[in-house]
Amino acid sequence: MTEQPPVANPINAAAIPMNRVTATPSPINNNQNKPVGGSGSGKNILSVDLGRTSTKTCMSREPGNVAFITSNVKQMTMEEIRGGVFESKMTDPLMDLWLEYQGNGYAVGQLAADFGANLGVGKSKVEDALIKVLASAGYFKFKDEISVIVGLPFLSLDQFEKEKAQLISLITGPHVMNFRGETISLNITKVWVMPEGYGSLLWSEAQPTKATTMPDFTKVSVGIVDIGHQTIDLLMVDNFRFARGLSQSEDFGMSSFYEMVAKEIEGADSQSLALISAVNKPKGERFYRPKGASKPTNLDDFLPNLTEQFSRDICARVLAWLPERVTDVIITGGGGEFFWEDVQRLLKEAHVNAHLAAPSRQANALGQYIYGEAQLSASRAAR
Repeated sequence: MTEQPPVANPINAAAIPMNRVTATPSPINNNQNKPVGGSGSGKNILSVDLGRTSTKTCMSREPGNVAFITSNVKQMTMEEIRGGVFESKMTDPLMDLWLEYQGNGYAVGQLAADFGANLGVGKSKVEDALIKVLASAGYFKFKDEISVIVGLPFLSLDQFEKEKAQLISLITGPHVMNFRGETISLNITKVWVMPEGYGSLLWSEAQPTKATTMPDFTKVSVGIVDIGHQTIDLLMVDNFRFARGLSQSEDFGMSSFYEMVAKEIEGADSQSLALISAVNKPKGERFYRPKGASKPTNLDDFLPNLTEQFSRDICARVLAWLPERVTDVIITGGGGEFFWEDVQRLLKEAHVNAHLAAPSRQANALGQYIYGEAQLSASRAAR
């Protein structure tokens, strides 16, 4: 296995011209996109953001083509995974993702949730990572040789390097799977792993039109605050140099917020996809009915107070970590979008300029893709 390039070298990836994007918030499960074949693109790069609510995956720079696959995974027998499959080709793939790999069956996403799998909060993201990568590759109809880039929390340098090596070993190499009834052969020749949140920096800097208040991130010290489901990732970057000695991830994220919400509702499950979806809906549409309840609960009755409380907790953690020389931070992730108004206001009180990555749920996956493009371009230029 060849040695992988270091994540700290973006190779000026953000300087590559980009297609213009909008800052329109995206739904937590963007299931309306249709998979586009990966073969014949000339690049065959698969970016996989291993979120704990959703796996965000893409094979291009287009925000609208980022697929959201809920993070539930259920290992089953071959007979169980094949049983009951009638018109799988006619259904929405994101609602019926299943595959067979090395003698085992796996349900992924909503199908896995239907079979009782939860989101796996508290587990290492290395677990089930290969299945999520294979499911993503199958969804985009990749075949033959591809390159993959994924992200991991930076809980510590030692743990990151250990899990990075595990992921590279797991993912690299040939894989043969039966994806929704079709045999697919993949040869994953290159795997890159970067700290969660770093992709949002690449994506934000790569935009051709930026707000006048946004600095040149290649020339300043910037903090990246990625508020995810399982962790809040706090990355320090100096002139595009990843400051690994000052960066960290904490086991504190949206899952803690969903637990607070669930405590307000009798019989609620904090890992319920229906609860998570209800929380992320617009004001006036936030209704959630736990299984067995006679009527739904209006989350607007208590959600604003919980949001304010949780935002203050987030900002306290950010300010306790933020190096003194940093005046600008990029807020990203699903939680970044959800808490943006309160977090921006609270950081402004501390004279810290906050910038929301747009679209924040997709930014990491898109930035990771840009990084993969730059690495392949550099590799070709070196030949």
